[in-house]
Amino acid sequence: MVDFQLTEEQQMIRDMVGAFARDKIRPAARGADESCEIPAQLTARIWELGLVRAAIPESLGGDGAERSAITGAVVAEELGYGDMPIGLHALAPRLFAYPILEMGTEEQKEAFLRKFAGGSFVPAAAATIEPRWDFDLTEMATTATPKNGGFVIDGIKCCVPLAAESDAILVYARSRSEGGFGSVDAFIVPRETPGLRIGEREKNMGLRALPTYEVTFEGCAVAANARLGGEKGIDFSRLMSETRVAFAAMAVGAMRAAFEYARDYAKERKAFGVPIATKQAIAFMLADMAIEIDASRLLVWEAASRLDKGVDALRESYLAKNYIASSALKVADNAVQVLGGHGYIREHPVEMWLRNARAVAAFDAIATV
Repeated sequence: MVDFQLTEEQQMIRDMVGAFARDKIRPAARGADESCEIPAQLTARIWELGLVRAAIPESLGGDGAERSAITGAVVAEELGYGDMPIGLHALAPRLFAYPILEMGTEEQKEAFLRKFAGGSFVPAAAATIEPRWDFDLTEMATTATPKNGGFVIDGIKCCVPLAAESDAILVYARSRSEGGFGSVDAFIVPRETPGLRIGEREKNMGLRALPTYEVTFEGCAVAANARLGGEKGIDFSRLMSETRVAFAAMAVGAMRAAFEYARDYAKERKAFGVPIATKQAIAFMLADMAIEIDASRLLVWEAASRLDKGVDALRESYLAKNYIASSALKVADNAVQVLGGHGYIREHPVEMWLRNARAVAAFDAIATV
């Protein structure tokens, strides 16, 4: 029997992050979307929660807490409840730090993880997605070719969060001719490496507060020790499962926010002398939204529980991400419909949440548990 009951510690973490998301992140969301910028003070306060530092070993200055995908999913959902782009910005350093923590060599851990244990926000990036309509994680066009004892990276990545601010980027590239997850390695590439070029900030429909960039690699030479995990390499399938779980969990939080806002509006808004929530069409729509949220969360937690057990979660994480790509859009669109004409104007946040929900299908691998 599967038991998804949170532990007392996980419940405390959810309450803490949830309260912060409600009281600090949500009020800043609209301004961040309009200005395409997250206040530095808010970024600093989120960093103080220790969401990145917690899993870093005490020997490297971190808190040494046991890492759990379920706990990570809970945190991601609460951040998404506050605001998806701000939440993704807060967890972006994990995209660089956690693969090193989990699969890096001891030298790589010593060289890069210590700075994430400090008191100040450290921007960091990972480059996975490619600007191709047929992009496939198992058939990457970006390549890493062995040469002169190191590797030469060539290709183009897009939707790379915080790339312009990061000192180094974790780049996923195909290093072997055969396809599949086993053909992909990750490389730690300093920003000043010759051949690495960061383009202008992308202009996206949703997640406008999250700075993302196109990054080009042209004959970008790195040493052999830049390969994550050394000769052993990485388990790319597991890393991608972790990112899908985190992104899907964050979308569940955004779905919850849209549902609750629409529900409360429907209880207060009156038509013909009664709240519109009493109208069958509205009530059924709200019920469908609630069902989608619970179903989505269960898919996320099922995948996360398998990750915590150390077993393959590729199928479960893929199902969760794919299902939520459509359910998040459905819930956000229903929230707009419940508000009627008010749902289309910027006075209410549901139009912003609809734009953000559209990104769940378009983006991949921009968060991790």
